[in-house]
Amino acid sequence: MSRPRIVIVGAGFAGYRTARTLSRLTRHQADIILLNPTDYFLYLPLLPQVAAGVLEPRRVTVSLSGSLPRVRLVLGEAEDIDLDAHTVRYTGPEGGEGTLSFDRLVLAAGSVNKLLPIPGVAEHAHGFRGLPEALYLRDHVTRQVELAAAAEDRRECAARCTFVVVGAGYTGTEVAAHGQMYTDAQVRRRPMRTGMRPRWMLLDVAPRVLPEMDERLSRTAERVLRQRGVDVRMGLSVKEATHDGVLLTDGTSVDTRTLVWCVGVRPDPLVESLGLPMERGRLLVDPHLQVPGRPELFACGDVAAVPDLDRPGQYTPMTAQHAWRHGKVCAQNVAASLGIGERRAYRHRDLGFVVDLGGAKAAANPLGVPLSGPAAGAVTRGYHLAAMPGNRVRVAADWLLDAVLPRQAVQLGLVRSWSVPLESASPEVARVPGRTEPRSTESGGADGRAGAAASDQAGGEAAGSRSGGEAARSQPGGEPARNQPGGETRVQRPGGKAGGSRSPGGPPRKGRPPGTARASGEPGGPRPAGEPGGPRPAGAAPGPVRSADMPPDPGPEPPADQPPAGPDIAPGPVRRTDGRAVEGDS
Repeated sequence: MSRPRIVIVGAGFAGYRTARTLSRLTRHQADIILLNPTDYFLYLPLLPQVAAGVLEPRRVTVSLSGSLPRVRLVLGEAEDIDLDAHTVRYTGPEGGEGTLSFDRLVLAAGSVNKLLPIPGVAEHAHGFRGLPEALYLRDHVTRQVELAAAAEDRRECAARCTFVVVGAGYTGTEVAAHGQMYTDAQVRRRPMRTGMRPRWMLLDVAPRVLPEMDERLSRTAERVLRQRGVDVRMGLSVKEATHDGVLLTDGTSVDTRTLVWCVGVRPDPLVESLGLPMERGRLLVDPHLQVPGRPELFACGDVAAVPDLDRPGQYTPMTAQHAWRHGKVCAQNVAASLGIGERRAYRHRDLGFVVDLGGAKAAANPLGVPLSGPAAGAVTRGYHLAAMPGNRVRVAADWLLDAVLPRQAVQLGLVRSWSVPLESASPEVARVPGRTEPRSTESGGADGRAGAAASDQAGGEAAGSRSGGEAARSQPGGEPARNQPGGETRVQRPGGKAGGSRSPGGPPRKGRPPGTARASGEPGGPRPAGEPGGPRPAGAAPGPVRSADMPPDPGPEPPADQPPAGPDIAPGPVRRTDGRAVEGDS
């Protein structure tokens, strides 16, 4: 008799712990498959420290295959779920499609950035939900400070040195606190010509910073921010975002090139397609994290509306702490449905919250005890080390090095502005040129890590999405540029054949869905008959003959959704001219 198959969609806090607990409980009595766009679990609370250069990016990631040896990892993003056929259709990282059958399905797809209908936000803003966004923000802030140091115009210098963060929840507060320390350190080593100091602004429509925390801790966090130089403005948000700045709801105009969107998140839109009862975008489940009427379907984390048994009529908030504990209970109940162990309802006692404000400063209330200063800093970092499923020694080592050595303010240029749009169904994956988003992300839904107060924020991350003052038409979906990657440039091959430059944004290949393309490094196959630069199938008619005096073929027109060239766009793939094929040629 074949073993039952359990498919888990998503490897965030809930999905990762579900997989880890199930692999321990079932002990080879079931096949466990984990479907996730990336091969790592991301410890999201430390992401602001990656953006500020405190931690290296890999420190906040844990390898899924390395830490879950009895779980089969499938890289891809779920596109469609057929509950009657017990199948999940997904798209892989290189555009290929696949289908997974299941006996038990656990939905733990997490959340995405919440987008509000504010003019200019979708075009100019970036969120802060994934590792690519943190890497981009670090490069962008570093670049703006360097450009400001070289600028002779005082107004331009002031605009580049102004960084606006919208949303004073956990994420926004930590981004502003760490960002101010990071830019101050840069300026100390290389002062501005105009004598200016970088200014960080923190906006929120709520009456105070960290509205979901105790009022004493909120006052502590605001005092630390103001002492550090952060311009805290409560009761305000962004009315409009442009390339050159933002217009606030009180009519004030702020010149800036950077606006960070930390308003909140909403559940992944995947669950909306199931046609099941929902609660503010979240899938309704019973206290056992099982969908009523669907014994094979479980949900946990941000996509699940889990009843709070301690507060009748309410649901558990969308926080990492709840998602982590959802995963354990969900795994126990999935195993119980297969005859392993007993079911249990989800109950959770609040353990408190911690907010790292950089350096030795923090605000925390472990077990309801309010702390501030170095004591809170020690508790905060101790909590993170205990909560992380891996990399504890490496994280502690980075903290120690940051305390004794200056930070490296270097632009790596690994993530471009167009590859991390705010409106994305997968903020954990950088967008690839020429590939459309698998699922649409319409604004609306519930709040995320920052809590309900931050979800009502009406702001966005604006001109910071452009690096170095990049023009509006250099954004995705803007006016096509002639020198895009994979555009008109062609390389002459040995033997006189014209080689068509295959680009990530080229025409779709046979066997691939429209809008997808081969990723750089995928082995090339034979081209259709008549297409220059590749072997023709046997029996195919020869292609058109070109004389030496004919103008060169400009190649296929780039797709409309391919980003144009600009200072934030990497060069397209280049084919070798020595006739040898190596891994990575496209």
